[in-house]
Amino acid sequence: MAEKQQDHPNINKNIHPPFVALFYIIVALVLGRIVITPLVIPQVLRYIGLAFTFIGFLFGVGAFIEFRKARTTLDPHGSVKSLVVSGVYRFTRNPIYLGFLFMVIGFPLNYGHFWGILAAPFFVTTMNRLVIEKEEAYLEKKFKEQYAGYRSRVRRWL
Repeated sequence: MAEKQQDHPNINKNIHPPFVALFYIIVALVLGRIVITPLVIPQVLRYIGLAFTFIGFLFGVGAFIEFRKARTTLDPHGSVKSLVVSGVYRFTRNPIYLGFLFMVIGFPLNYGHFWGILAAPFFVTTMNRLVIEKEEAYLEKKFKEQYAGYRSRVRRWL
């Protein structure tokens, strides 16, 4: 029974990746409002920001589809039933978090702020330390050589 309770990543229950991404998006937007820069974002960059946001959303949808096919959980705090390596998972081990990164950059850029670009490395560091490293340790323990092989073939982000 105790082993069953241990079958999940050791991620703090108060850490929720969508809220981490939202936090960095809000920080970027607030900084864009209170720190006035002489740089004007050309309209083409705003459209690129919108495209980044949409691409980020598509990464999430692609991951959702693959998780549903595998009949396993999307919850980073939950127990997974199988290792998902198909679809968008052939290109990145963390397509949902990569999608969030695209949104952290794209959403503020669409609103005319460069702050999302500056927030991006902090978002990546936060996700690596608080979530991804713990997920990877869990997957390696649970799936052993299968995960080790996958990890050697596919990069963490891109």
